[in-house]
Amino acid sequence: MVMKKYLIIILCVFVAITFVKADPIKSKSFYKQKLDDPNATYFTPANFKITADGKTDVSDELQAAINGVKTKNNFGILFIPEGKYLISKTIYIPNSIRLIGYGNNRPLFILAKKSPGFQEPVPSDKGNAKYMFWFTGSIVQNGQPIRDANPGTFYSAFSNCDIKIEDGNPEAVALRTHYAQHSFIAHVDVYAGNGKAGLFEVGNEMEDVRFFGGEYGIYTTKASPGWQFMMIDTYFEGQRKAAIKTREAGLTIVRMNVKNVPRVIDVDSNYFEKIYIEDSQFENVSGPAIITSNENNAFNGIVLRNVDCKNVPVLVSYRMSKTQTNGIAKIYKVKNFVYGLQIDDLGQDAVYKTTQSFQPLNIFPKPAPKDIPDFPEIKTWVNLKTLGAKGDGETDDTKIIQDAIDKYPNIYVPQGWYKVSETIKLKKNTALIGLSPIATQFMLADNTQAFGGFGPPKALLEAPKEGTNILTGIGLNTGIYNTIAVACKWMAGRKSYMNDVKFIGGHGSMTPGPQQPRNANQAGNRQPNRILQGKDSAWDSQYWSLWITDGGGGVFKNIWTANTFSTSGIYVSDTKTPSSIYAMSIEHHVRNEVRFNRVANWKVYAMQLEEESRESSDVLPMEVESCENMLFANFYMFRVIRVNTPSPTGIRTWSSKNIEFLNVHNYAQTKYSATLPLYDINTGIEVRPWEFTRLYISGNATGNKKAESSQAKLLVKGFEFADGITKDSKGNIYFSESRMRRVYKWSVETNALSLVADFPFEPLSLGVDKQDNLLVLFKYYPTPGYMVNGKPETFPLPADADGTSFSGWGNSGFGVWVYSINPDQAEKTIKLLKTAPMGAVNKIHKALYPANRWRDSHDFNTVSLNKPTEMFVAEDGETIIPIVYDLARSNALVEGFPNKIMYATDEYDKRTVSLQVDNKGYLSNLVYFAEKGEFNSCLDKDGNLYIADGEIYVFDKTGKQIKQINVPERPTTISFGGKDGSTLFITTRSALYSLKP
Repeated sequence: MVMKKYLIIILCVFVAITFVKADPIKSKSFYKQKLDDPNATYFTPANFKITADGKTDVSDELQAAINGVKTKNNFGILFIPEGKYLISKTIYIPNSIRLIGYGNNRPLFILAKKSPGFQEPVPSDKGNAKYMFWFTGSIVQNGQPIRDANPGTFYSAFSNCDIKIEDGNPEAVALRTHYAQHSFIAHVDVYAGNGKAGLFEVGNEMEDVRFFGGEYGIYTTKASPGWQFMMIDTYFEGQRKAAIKTREAGLTIVRMNVKNVPRVIDVDSNYFEKIYIEDSQFENVSGPAIITSNENNAFNGIVLRNVDCKNVPVLVSYRMSKTQTNGIAKIYKVKNFVYGLQIDDLGQDAVYKTTQSFQPLNIFPKPAPKDIPDFPEIKTWVNLKTLGAKGDGETDDTKIIQDAIDKYPNIYVPQGWYKVSETIKLKKNTALIGLSPIATQFMLADNTQAFGGFGPPKALLEAPKEGTNILTGIGLNTGIYNTIAVACKWMAGRKSYMNDVKFIGGHGSMTPGPQQPRNANQAGNRQPNRILQGKDSAWDSQYWSLWITDGGGGVFKNIWTANTFSTSGIYVSDTKTPSSIYAMSIEHHVRNEVRFNRVANWKVYAMQLEEESRESSDVLPMEVESCENMLFANFYMFRVIRVNTPSPTGIRTWSSKNIEFLNVHNYAQTKYSATLPLYDINTGIEVRPWEFTRLYISGNATGNKKAESSQAKLLVKGFEFADGITKDSKGNIYFSESRMRRVYKWSVETNALSLVADFPFEPLSLGVDKQDNLLVLFKYYPTPGYMVNGKPETFPLPADADGTSFSGWGNSGFGVWVYSINPDQAEKTIKLLKTAPMGAVNKIHKALYPANRWRDSHDFNTVSLNKPTEMFVAEDGETIIPIVYDLARSNALVEGFPNKIMYATDEYDKRTVSLQVDNKGYLSNLVYFAEKGEFNSCLDKDGNLYIADGEIYVFDKTGKQIKQINVPERPTTISFGGKDGSTLFITTRSALYSLKP
């Protein structure tokens, strides 16, 4: 009996130890002391009517403090002292404002129990929730709509403060963070408790953030404006549904620990996600660790590297096929897992597959050590302004800054614009610490003597060889007219660290005070392109912004380099130092964004390139030359919505080996994405897929065998961007060049090309009616001052434009009309088609719809089945073009015949669907057909569907791929034609080809 009693006691103790959740390790304050900054605001009882006791509601005073910083300075810092701060309503943080806590313990913000508005879902809100802190694009005015943070929300942050949601707030979310560059959450613990989530909507990056409780730690849609999201050193525990619920966020994760959850990542049904996870740990995951959707789709990819798992029976579950990848033991390591479209080497076909390597373990390893250096203790920091620096933008602070560096290792740089006139040279152990790269700048005046004229690169700031330097929270501004300037020459070593540094010039520039007008000379996006218009010689007139060379390296995190006046944003040369880049945004240069030259042993995570329409129309985004042993994970290339010229390639590689690209995203809202994501110079090999999960460059490929073996016959070439293909009843082929406003005909009788029309209207796509009249959809812009019935012509956006971002930022104000011509007498027969109510034609011959739709709000399935109310009616009286907004974006038209199947492309999701056409021309019964698609597809006489998507893929009636046709150039639009209708005609960017399948 005694023994039995002891066994029962031991069992009870074991159960208690097993199931009682231990308290989380207490957070450590990152800034343990107050930092003196005369330009900052301090949220103290001396300045505001508050008590930091966790019982007194500080909501109104906190909002007033935040708005005061914005109103007074336009950007800046609100310091929060150690204490407990009770709030009961949403606190809005406008653009470029940072909340930073300090003290031996982090400040704690507490949402009071049962705070009004936090109990019920908010159906009108995107996240269906109520937020404690909401980052916005501007100050929220009473009674006005809330302007959510967006692609233009920069420099916002929440740092070194913890957040707790008290009970009775089931719809509470701690943070809403849909901001852009230099915005982040760092050194924050979020105790979501019984609330909904820790964070809704991701943006830019986060570091050292821990989530406890909630339905989700994070739930999110895509970041602004579709860029990837960087997470470093994060922790999740005890979420009730999943640590992360996501769609299209581009999750780039390094060192994430997840414990006691049903799921780690849950990808929303029917959405893609690009997931990269490295050096992470999953423990006690009861359900599948990752649930993915959109299988066999080029957008979708999962890459896991060095992920330790304990009690994770199912690693990945595939929602569509209802299959799964199981773990191999109670404890195991995922050494490598790659799921998605993979290219094993240059010249190889892209294949959907899973590559995996697991290893069973006996014990669960310790978490991977972080590679981000710790800051020196604050008590060792010396305040630059107390040493005499003015930071007023006028006084030359060069000597004081350099003297401080020569004397002190750790220097705190309060907010201010510090004018310098010579290179600032760091010592090997110098740490320069600022807290806002827009409010804290080292800057050159224009025409500074030492940085002008002709000469070799001269750095504004220089880090020495083998240094252990830290540079953080400071902007580097080389001005406009300083022709030999380099913002930073970095030769520091592996243990150095650059973080939160903005290379200023052009985009992202701000001036103090909300009422000051922007300086036109500093607003790169408002300047005319000197290449096109012979103006603004300052663009592309300086050396690189960030030059890492001569063995330089380290960790580079949260960097934004968008200085239009520099040659490129970052140039890395002559270094083999193992290094990491986390979340670097490089944008808006004239000729080049990034160069790696003679570089080895670098890992690049979440690098994002963006090309602006005026300055970057001819840019080559990235070059990799004579490099080896490099990794690019979640690499995004984006051409903005205003771009209206084609681009040949996104990346050029030269003589490089052992280079790996993972989860590449190459996109634009217009039809002018970079033609090739990658082109290898010395082999001539093209990488065609715009989206892929893995590309490995071994360095052993020798030539472009696929293109050499192609059976396609070149007919004519010399075009800028040929698309819009259609055919007439005789098999003649027509296509257009939109920007050049030309329409062409390839005659099957003469085997020759003719220019049909070059009218002053931009052709968008082409069709023919039953009588072989050519139908040209075109943009019609109203002429300023031209009156119709006594009123100016206007073209408001229709309701179905809401689901596509193409409708914004300049792609509005025009009408999409249709004219008809006899191709043999175009000038004499041009006639505008009339409109009629949909259904007014009793018997239609065919309906012409957009062959492809770009619907980045993910509403393709519903919009495609809308019932248009109006249509254009062709001269034959039987051919109709239902009026839908997507005609403004489509590259071609697809013919829909009554009571037959029509195939159309969901361009945004890279998917081809089938639709049923009825007697009136309406569409119904949308069915997924193939997880491929770009601009258009066409049927052969046997009912096989040919889809252009980098190459041409052939599918039988069941949706099974039966053939791949390689073509010498990337196809744009395709159509069968010729005398017997069995010749496949292919437009590419520059040429017209034909082949007999």
